[in-house]
Amino acid sequence: MRTASTQPKLHLASGVGMVAANMIGAGVFLSAGFMAQDMGPGQILLAWVVGAILALCGAVAYGAVARLVPRSGGEYRYLSELLHPAVGYLGGWASLLIGFSAPVAMDALAAGAFASTIFPSLQPTWAGAGFVVLLTAFHAIGFRSSARTQNLLILVKATLLVGFVGVGLFLGARGWPTWTPPRAQPGFPLGPFASSLFYIALAFSGWNAAVYAAEEFAEPAKTVPRSMIVGTILVAALYLVVNWIFVANLDPATAFFTVTGENGTLGHAVMARLLGPAAGAAWSAATVLVFLSAMSAMIFLGPRVYAAMAADGFLPRFLRASPEGHPPRSAILVQGALTLVIIFTQGLRETLGQVGAILVLFAALVALGLVVARVRGMQPTPSKRAVAAALVYVISSAWMFWKGFGDQPRTLLWVAGVAVIGVIAWALSRRRAAA
Repeated sequence: MRTASTQPKLHLASGVGMVAANMIGAGVFLSAGFMAQDMGPGQILLAWVVGAILALCGAVAYGAVARLVPRSGGEYRYLSELLHPAVGYLGGWASLLIGFSAPVAMDALAAGAFASTIFPSLQPTWAGAGFVVLLTAFHAIGFRSSARTQNLLILVKATLLVGFVGVGLFLGARGWPTWTPPRAQPGFPLGPFASSLFYIALAFSGWNAAVYAAEEFAEPAKTVPRSMIVGTILVAALYLVVNWIFVANLDPATAFFTVTGENGTLGHAVMARLLGPAAGAAWSAATVLVFLSAMSAMIFLGPRVYAAMAADGFLPRFLRASPEGHPPRSAILVQGALTLVIIFTQGLRETLGQVGAILVLFAALVALGLVVARVRGMQPTPSKRAVAAALVYVISSAWMFWKGFGDQPRTLLWVAGVAVIGVIAWALSRRRAAA
């Protein structure tokens, strides 16, 4: 018999903050720089509008799924119950290797790079690794320490972003930008536009953050869906404003190429142009805290997936959460170790498109699972609005893969390789559990 947990419960404000903290990381400060090589200002902004709509459709669909399955575990739990345990295991496997560890590593590498602008003697990779170790320790100590660390970083991040937006809107250019991309092509750049949506998907990733800790919320069937929708709307509005500031104040020849060379972020370039080099350096320092907040949120949530898989026998038992309600310390430490491996073996740029593709794939499978649940008559019956949002997300995701990666077989092979490894691991773990 399960005893009631005395662990403090999360509420709507914490859920919205969790979603926002997960979403706002390195992606929004890097993606437009890559996109500007092939797309003009209007096309970049349109891509962010489309990305916002898709993220909101995903949040609506996930909200309906959260009512059907009000338990922690994210894609692992949802796909296991709505489609098949093997598909759920693949979702959990992707979360373990890609969904959390890789984005944490990406933000850590970015944080290390900008920390080195404050202390030039710092080696960026080692600085990023140090941030991972520090935040992992805070979250492993206990729930209260974890929540306080997370809430403090969210507050700092919000303050910094409000300051950036204020500077950009009041001191920046207001006229429509006239620059053209260096690789401009006649007509609408459909292929680059579709590919850019994967960068944007990575920047928006985290709109589903609340589902990974669903059982830690008060009234999860209500609070989790609301957290996702409110958080997604707020961050989408912020992203549109931030990207307007980027395209209005920068051009490919001067600023966007600094990102493609991994020498800075667009925020640094905007602040340096509007307020001078010292302000650009100060923003780089502030950006470290923005990245730390995103890292903290993912370090908080990812282990909940591994703990759920361990409780079901698909990962070693030592990764399970403790019955006293403490966070799964072993899972937190394992995720930290995987993140360190990625930091020391991969570069910042290499993670963007591939991680975005994996995140889109499994979110689309969850959305498909909602459609299947409606057809099967699962209770509570998903609303027509939620099913329509799910279909939009599934169809758009299929289009993104077809147009964006149709001419990039290496990326598709990489995605397929992750799936094959996951299926093999599921078969082995199932055989072990049956023995």
